[in-house]
Amino acid sequence: MASDRALRVLHLGKHLPPHPGGMERFVDELMPALSDCGIASAALVHADAGRRRSRVHRQATGLVVRAGVWARMAFTPISPAWPCWLSRLLARWRPQVLHLHLPNPSAFWALLSPSARRLPWLVHWHADVPEDALDWRLRLFYRLYQPLERAVLRRAAVIVATSQAYAGSSKALATFAGKVRVVPLGLPDRAATGQPLAGLWPETCRLRVLFVGRFSYYKGLNNLVEALSDLPDVAAVLVGDGDQLPALKARIEILGLAQRIRLAGRLDDEELARAYAAADVLCLPSIERSEAFGLVLLEAMRAGVATIATTVPGSGMAEVVGGIAQGVNAKPPPAALSGEDEGETRPGSASGQETDAIGEDAAGLLVPPGDVAALRQALARLRDDPALRQRLARQGRERFRQRYDIASVARGMAGIYRELANG
Repeated sequence: MASDRALRVLHLGKHLPPHPGGMERFVDELMPALSDCGIASAALVHADAGRRRSRVHRQATGLVVRAGVWARMAFTPISPAWPCWLSRLLARWRPQVLHLHLPNPSAFWALLSPSARRLPWLVHWHADVPEDALDWRLRLFYRLYQPLERAVLRRAAVIVATSQAYAGSSKALATFAGKVRVVPLGLPDRAATGQPLAGLWPETCRLRVLFVGRFSYYKGLNNLVEALSDLPDVAAVLVGDGDQLPALKARIEILGLAQRIRLAGRLDDEELARAYAAADVLCLPSIERSEAFGLVLLEAMRAGVATIATTVPGSGMAEVVGGIAQGVNAKPPPAALSGEDEGETRPGSASGQETDAIGEDAAGLLVPPGDVAALRQALARLRDDPALRQRLARQGRERFRQRYDIASVARGMAGIYRELANG
């Protein structure tokens, strides 16, 4: 199942596409990129909810096992088949490195496996389970999850965080800082095909806004809806679904925004690429560190689309975008970090204030999380300044090419695997 000459890595993940999610998408793109680096990959993940039968896929760039799922509890798939498949893969596929993608409670089964414990472990820290999450179910779940999480981190030889900001702000990683390395997420540099899906937005709007992701509480979509209510010439398309959909739909109806905010559901990869090609700006208004990185920001940068994200403390979003905070409540950056020597200052915020400089490699604007007025300002600014939109889009495209191409990310990961395999 794998070349004897190739170094074999077993990934323990939560899901893979078509299940939505940044971690899922990254693992799916990483495996073929690792193949180009001489790394053979296998992945053990969960099937979609309701699929009790496990499925095995053998493909050119890796082996994928989707363990059957019987139920879900507190966002966690319950899969009795998972430990059986873990044992089978360890025995038959004979990996040399175990790559655990967290958060994922099923990965804790490796703690009980003597075969797994004989291997070097790389823990990929995609996100904390926030102790202070707004959702009470997550707070309760973490009390049970934390001891096992710490046991895995103690066992890990290397912990990979996706941004310097997240690595430095994670309480869970603080004790293990000496093991932590930062490797960003990445995507393949693929060009969009087909005509832009411009028909998703009203023809009369002056700014086409796109959101892509789960409709979860931490995404801050209610703030985007409120900001759009006072911008009659700005329209948005929201791609995805999730538990917040009913409340979101009701709020859009109450505010009379159904003609300007379209709920597009899920789009396939080709349709989504065409939506990016038609959009003026991607907005990611998240309000919690549950948004650890924001892979959709890379999708937008790759497509040459300007971005708006939030300055959630400790999140990697600001690091990805490389922008400077905007808005009436944004704290001015220190002089050494303001970018005034390399960027330009543009007046004209909605409040009449002078806005901060924008660096020469920034891919977008940043606003404080939960600040509707600042988000409205940023949208109005990009609506009124097409030249700025084009500049951010151009800089974002170059920033993606230099920092976030999956080929360079895979080379970094392959180097770590080889270090671990060589002891």
